[in-house]
Amino acid sequence: MRPVRQPAVRGGTTAPSRPLEEAEQWIRERLGDGRWLARVAETGGEVCGHVFLCPVERVPEPYGDNTPIGYVTNFFVMPPQRIKGIGSALLEALELHSRRAGFDTLIVWPSDRGSPLHRRCGDQPPEELVELPLDQ
Repeated sequence: MRPVRQPAVRGGTTAPSRPLEEAEQWIRERLGDGRWLARVAETGGEVCGHVFLCPVERVPEPYGDNTPIGYVTNFFVMPPQRIKGIGSALLEALELHSRRAGFDTLIVWPSDRGSPLHRRCGDQPPEELVELPLDQ
């Protein structure tokens, strides 16, 4: 599977920050051993969207729930295919898989452009979110 998305910048797209083969290998390893899950949408035999899910295990506690949660990332639909139900279908497939796998929560940090889709699909903002950026 070839990546579909290139970040847009003023005047064109940016140059990749790593070799494409390195990114492909990373994806193959994680999908191949089941660490990650991907759902892909196609139109006319071409990939037009994708979403990735990383299961996050929680440490077992004697008195608490430790069901896994899912981190949703790299959710993208090609611009000409947006607002056609493809994003909703990708999320629905991911949610179905997650329920069957026993997850109780999916976490996503949507972009400004993606927020309306997530709200339409019933995603709710967290009551509390704490983020610690680690500047390098």
